[in-house]
Amino acid sequence: MSDPWIAVHALGDPTRRALYDYVRRQAHQVSREEAAEQVGVSRNLAAFHLDKLVEAGLLRADYAPPPGRRGRGRTPKVYAAAADGLAVTIPERRYDLLAEILADAVAAGDDAGEAAHRLAHDRGRQLGTQRRGTALIDVLAGLGFEPAGAEGQPVRLRNCPFHALAARQPALICGLNLAFVTGVLAGLGGAERRADLAPAQGACCVAVTPTGPAGAPADPAGTPASAPVSPGRVQPVSPGRVQPAAG
Repeated sequence: MSDPWIAVHALGDPTRRALYDYVRRQAHQVSREEAAEQVGVSRNLAAFHLDKLVEAGLLRADYAPPPGRRGRGRTPKVYAAAADGLAVTIPERRYDLLAEILADAVAAGDDAGEAAHRLAHDRGRQLGTQRRGTALIDVLAGLGFEPAGAEGQPVRLRNCPFHALAARQPALICGLNLAFVTGVLAGLGGAERRADLAPAQGACCVAVTPTGPAGAPADPAGTPASAPVSPGRVQPVSPGRVQPAAG
């Protein structure tokens, strides 16, 4: 799926939305002629809007002859719904990512809680490795955390991409969030930053802080705080210590 805002804009036109709805309801690939007839527009106008929906990632296009017809001539263009759906939320939510982690944890057959934390860290590390060389702020923004701060400074994550689930199960989800962000930092490389639980009203439960020489956050007096969490030792959070964000 391309940028969801492009898809939303593409569906703003009533004719385009009608064509999209019709194609999605069909169990077969739809030709331009069929779509035009069903929606009540010209073939050329239908073709224009259908191709715009393909550009937005909402439909996919192919070339196939009509059923039961053979012969020479140009193979007509046909359309079908793209495999991915469209979901837009403000602020951004990433329930699909969390669902994948939890589903893989259950399928692992081990202790689901431990597996989920391990997989959350692994998924974060994978994403961080893929974006290595990209600024931390940009990576976190792309994941929906709405980071506030600058490189080398503490970074507050203003949005929890897993907000609804964090409100229901704060100990589990905040622990997974911490493991995930810790993994992202590991994937990006460098030991100058760490993720910590720092619950705050209207924000994510995780904050990213610069570290001292020993790899622990340095307080104003220059004394390192607690040692960084080892990826293999990320533990579920005590429910009494975490308040779900309101954002």
